[in-house]
Amino acid sequence: MRPTLDSDLLRTFVAIAEAGNFTRAAEQAGRTQSAVSMQMKKLEELVGDSLFERGSRGVALTRRGGELIVNARRIVSLLDETAASMAAPPLGGPVRIGIPEEYGHAILSRALGAFSKRHTKVEVTVRYAHSEAQLAALAAGELDLCVVFEWQDPAGGEVLMHDPTVWVTSTLHHMHEERPVPIALYNRVSWCKDFAIKSLEQRGLAYRVAYTSDTTGGLKLAVTSGLAIAPISRSNIPDGCRELTSADGFGDIDSSNVVMHRNPNASGEAIDGMQEAIREAFVNR
Repeated sequence: MRPTLDSDLLRTFVAIAEAGNFTRAAEQAGRTQSAVSMQMKKLEELVGDSLFERGSRGVALTRRGGELIVNARRIVSLLDETAASMAAPPLGGPVRIGIPEEYGHAILSRALGAFSKRHTKVEVTVRYAHSEAQLAALAAGELDLCVVFEWQDPAGGEVLMHDPTVWVTSTLHHMHEERPVPIALYNRVSWCKDFAIKSLEQRGLAYRVAYTSDTTGGLKLAVTSGLAIAPISRSNIPDGCRELTSADGFGDIDSSNVVMHRNPNASGEAIDGMQEAIREAFVNR
């Protein structure tokens, strides 16, 4: 017979793996260390193998423990999400979001998926645009929440992650080796001049503009097809491409923070819920 894995055992297992210490995990769970140890002994018996290696600085996962932790985290997360959805009353009303195209699939899809399961009656509107346009729409009352790139200290926003823009090249076409180097740029003149082009000029790199686009998808296309190198946020480098580092004669273009702003006049539980869902999606990316 297949072993039946108790969710409480898996939750304790995840807590120990993340704390790296039985004592700390027991404190966080409000249990005694002996109780936590007994739980892990039972789980190891069910699995038929040891899950932790004990050392002077705490515990580390064994090979078998490393295999189990992936699914254990998913199960615990799903249980927490299910409990939250059962406890929270369904919300209704409109929520208007502005977010960079870069995070539409990786982040927003996750946030919307978690949010829509809990609140099926909310009407969500999403606007993809560059940061300057998103902030203008927020100020005009056209958005409730917006996620933007900011290059200075964020004023009044919540920093979700640090995601610098870097030069990206295709691993197949090696366009960064050409001189002048062909580059793809956004249509937005000010950012390109102040950051992208400036980073090349500071390093004495000759360049030519080979391609322009108003979307990140367009820049990714230019890189993957071998037309040019392009400025892309580090978390969004496409498959078959890589970051150009100082070893290649390049380097970071900017030190972008990804920041979430909320319209001060926007209120309601639906907006609160969406704000939290976006925050969680970035944390768990």
